[in-house]
Amino acid sequence: HVQLVESGGGSVQAGGSLRLSCAASESTYSRNYMAWFRQAPGKEREGVASIYVSSGTIYYADAVKGRFTISQDNAKNTVYLEMNSLKPEDTAMYYCAASTARRLSTALVPYAYHYWGQGTQVTVSS
Repeated sequence: HVQLVESGGGSVQAGGSLRLSCAASESTYSRNYMAWFRQAPGKEREGVASIYVSSGTIYYADAVKGRFTISQDNAKNTVYLEMNSLKPEDTAMYYCAASTARRLSTALVPYAYHYWGQGTQVTVSS
């Protein structure tokens, strides 16, 4: 059972930056994909970015391409989300997730992920 702990959320003005971290309790053995999702009040949870742990292949949602960067440090069992040029519409609770699936046809859907962190709030003011 993988435990995920997010950190790094906070409040920032539009155009600012934040870096989220997600520490996993286990090594890469039981988590083939790692991803960041977000959920704003009254909206569905949506995928932001995902990384295939073994190869480093990355997927981004169109809304964040060019502004967000997902990365990993396997020695620390940690995944990061660097968020730049933040917009008010990026305001949401951000969740880290892990999938044990060997291959996903779609890497940014919540139902593909088996383990979730508790979330960290990101608030962007205009």
